[in-house]
Amino acid sequence: MKKYLPDLFDDDFDVFPDLFTRSNPLFGHHEKNLMKTDIRDMKDHYEMLIDLPGFKKDEMKIELNDGYLTISAEKGLDKDETDKNGSLIRQERYAGSLSRSYYVGEDITENDIHAKFENGVLTIEVPKKEETKPVEKYIAIE
Repeated sequence: MKKYLPDLFDDDFDVFPDLFTRSNPLFGHHEKNLMKTDIRDMKDHYEMLIDLPGFKKDEMKIELNDGYLTISAEKGLDKDETDKNGSLIRQERYAGSLSRSYYVGEDITENDIHAKFENGVLTIEVPKKEETKPVEKYIAIE
């Protein structure tokens, strides 16, 4: 007789795939979804929209060093394997730290940059600095 539904106790059928996998990188398969960024040219400034779902404002840090704007975020989860209703069966939420850097130019200062965080999206405004063209200095030929 042919089986149409898998037997839950078959070795070939996995009810909770990757349930016991503990060798994933820090953020596992969620890593590719973190810190996705859109950058818009708003004529007088650039607007950066960075996805940071699940993070809180106090878990983030923005630094400016040598023309590089670095955004970092760190999150921790309780290591308790039980909750009010029983044991944890599957955990897909992530914990750890991540960062990403963007070159914004050496003429930009911390006071020029404005940031806000709402609904899991970090918005950063970086002003455009006018490019200074080198002054041509000619020497008269006698």
